[in-house]
Amino acid sequence: MLVDSHCHLDFPEFAPELDAVVARARDAGVKTCVSIGTTLEKFPQVLAVAERFEDIWCSVGIHPHEAEPELLGGPEPLIERAQHPKVVGIGETGLDFYYNHSPREPQIANFRAHIAASRELGLPCIVHTRNADAETVDILRDEMKKGAFPGLIHCFTGTQMLADAAVELGFCISVSGIATFKKSDELRAVLKTVPLDRLLVETDAPYLAPMPYRGKRNEPSFVVNTAAMLAELKGVGTEELATATTDNFFRLFTKAKRPSTFAGASADKR
Repeated sequence: MLVDSHCHLDFPEFAPELDAVVARARDAGVKTCVSIGTTLEKFPQVLAVAERFEDIWCSVGIHPHEAEPELLGGPEPLIERAQHPKVVGIGETGLDFYYNHSPREPQIANFRAHIAASRELGLPCIVHTRNADAETVDILRDEMKKGAFPGLIHCFTGTQMLADAAVELGFCISVSGIATFKKSDELRAVLKTVPLDRLLVETDAPYLAPMPYRGKRNEPSFVVNTAAMLAELKGVGTEELATATTDNFFRLFTKAKRPSTFAGASADKR
């Protein structure tokens, strides 16, 4: 089985055929998905999708683009919503200095509030970072001094420095369809250095469809294509890559439960 560790199934692009999208994912072997929160205002819709399907989970968070209109005064609003059994992660949060849709100060404040919630609850902090590698690492290292917390860099497109720092901090790195693009040689070179036991796969659907679907609406079933590329890059078979990334996911997202079909076999391997 595979896990799509980051998608947005509450987005309107999926509304007309969400049942079919989830069915195609299951048919492709993608048995677990995490639908990611991007605003507190729309969190009820995110949660509703997770409640609707047994093996879809969700996170609660405020995307850095939304940091100014949804500025947090502390981690409490996140902690409160994360009590729901379907909420398995905090975020996505982080820094986006490429678009700067919100000023940097609110982005940083919200990032630290999400980390505080992650530390308090032991749920992974789902980090978005773009054009902000150094600042992201500085904040993560500073916050680690206050107490450890789990996390991952989602949709990794960063530098070798960011990858090395993430591994050093105990984070996972999640690989999206961008890594399959023809011009992503530099990114693939960085990903090749990341230990197999730190890798996850994701779609970020409906965005960033992998080859050969680039330019189309992405969906969780397409994570199979990203996983196949990553297996070749790491020099392992597709089954080994699937097992490793799935085990990595459930080791990080401890609140998520393995699909019952796979629970026995997974338990035997641990």
